[in-house]
Amino acid sequence: MRYYERNVNYYETDQMAVVHHSNYIRYFEEARVAFMDQVGYPYERLEREDILSPVIEVSCKYIHAIRFGDRIRIGVRLTKMSRVKCSFSYEITDAATGEIRARGKSEHGYVSRDGKPVAMNREHPDFYNAFLAELEPEDE
Repeated sequence: MRYYERNVNYYETDQMAVVHHSNYIRYFEEARVAFMDQVGYPYERLEREDILSPVIEVSCKYIHAIRFGDRIRIGVRLTKMSRVKCSFSYEITDAATGEIRARGKSEHGYVSRDGKPVAMNREHPDFYNAFLAELEPEDE
């Protein structure tokens, strides 16, 4: 599992003074982009190589509210990897206490700019192997 930390901004909260639910998905994305940087294959490189990675599915289970001023830690793990798609799981915790705030999952495809699936193992083996080395399948 790789980790990404950030502070919660005021503008991310709603009238109840908690982080609006849509921002959790953004936190997942930030952590996923940081994951790619950490494994040596930044998202910008993927795009330079004309590969896009659309979200196929995303889910979030909200456990405890996150509030303005909190520092959160997002754990991200690559749980599945195939030639044309991958899946991640996420766990958001309070960086100070370790309390779990949310858990989530996302699935992504790999497509060319014209929307056709790309076999990453064949066409981009450096990327595929960097990700494969990080694979941590979930217990089901």
